[in-house]
Amino acid sequence: MTKKEIVKQISEKLGLTQLKTKEIVQKTFDAIVETLLEERRIELRNFGVFEVKRRKPRKARNPRTGERVDVDAKNVVTFKPGKEMEERVRQLDLGEPALAGAGAGGDDANGKIAKSGKN
Repeated sequence: MTKKEIVKQISEKLGLTQLKTKEIVQKTFDAIVETLLEERRIELRNFGVFEVKRRKPRKARNPRTGERVDVDAKNVVTFKPGKEMEERVRQLDLGEPALAGAGAGGDDANGKIAKSGKN
């Protein structure tokens, strides 16, 4: 699912214009990034926790040549899903492209937006 598809679903559900909805969605994403840069952690209840962690330097191997290479230390963003998300994903039927009980890109039985089969 793309940001454009998310905007379309939310705008239809709330009766807002796609332009206004896009602005809200983008501001939300920007706020998440800014919080990570400033505080290194953001917890969204019933969704999950994004956190900036430092990955240590390590030795790796070039898959083409087999040559050993040094990989520098770097900051990475990690995500730990919240309990509700974890439980709903666990119930996902891996043979289905969308969440069980939801039409492609529609609402599920709980009125929440379901992810389409697109990546």
